[in-house]
Amino acid sequence: MSQQMIQVSDLRRSFGATVAVDGVGFEVAAGEVVGLLGPNGAGKTTTIHCLTTLLRPDSGTARVAGFDVVRQAAEVRRSIAVTGQFAALDEMLTGRENLVLFGRLLGLGRRAAAARADELIERFDLGEVAGAAVRTYSGGLRRRVDLAASLVVDRPVLFLDEPTTGLDPRSRRALWEVVRQLRDDGTAVLLTTQYLEEADQLAARVLLVDHGRVVAEGTPDDLKGRLGGAVCEVRIEDPRDRAAASAQLRAAFPDLTEDEDVLRLAAGSGTLTEVVRRLESAGVEADDVTVRRPTLDEVFLSLTGAGVPDPAGARR
Repeated sequence: MSQQMIQVSDLRRSFGATVAVDGVGFEVAAGEVVGLLGPNGAGKTTTIHCLTTLLRPDSGTARVAGFDVVRQAAEVRRSIAVTGQFAALDEMLTGRENLVLFGRLLGLGRRAAAARADELIERFDLGEVAGAAVRTYSGGLRRRVDLAASLVVDRPVLFLDEPTTGLDPRSRRALWEVVRQLRDDGTAVLLTTQYLEEADQLAARVLLVDHGRVVAEGTPDDLKGRLGGAVCEVRIEDPRDRAAASAQLRAAFPDLTEDEDVLRLAAGSGTLTEVVRRLESAGVEADDVTVRRPTLDEVFLSLTGAGVPDPAGARR
């Protein structure tokens, strides 16, 4: 059984009368990625700040890499790497110079820091840009250098607080590959993200937080399963055709719901065939008919009653 690298029990933190974290508890094992999701203000970042010793919890216990976050804060800091939403780099220096600088600040000798920088440049595929000033980098390159900088000294635990906010899809996927490599190397990763697809791609388990509490926990598939089985969606842009299709389908599928130009109903064995048959009877040609599983977005909406997270929104 893998060693538990993050252990949290009944963690609480308030700001005056505002309760940000209200009895949170979970564990993250070595070689595991766990996603921490929730609406804005749910307590995700406050939880991260408590675990990385930036905030002192009011009560409860938390151990990171075996060390208590209150009584052994210095040991915790020596055991973790943290990458936040914004890259903490010197834009006037080159990518390589930034990595060397971080190595020196973390206690490596000149030669060791240079050797580690070269190793990370190769690992993160930065060879072509390592000699250029960071100010010339794209957002994706900055984020890769920032993540590399947080790993100049090997740490068993990595905290990623919305690491891909603002990145284009290609850069996000490149970072996902890096996170997967770290996981495979045995690093414990706690990820907060506003992108539900990201948690679906990376996290072995998801913790859904709302109003400072963990309201659901499980694998992405487990959480999707709470909403039932597959969903059939029928998209019809023409309002008259959509009304005719709705009347015809509702007779067989009383659970049918409408959302703008989409008719949605629970799907089982034979559902697709019946839907197509009834559309033909109504003389309606759908623009699209699909059968899919529920998404994490729908789980999020169902369990929190909130809108899907806005990556640009404020959070605590």
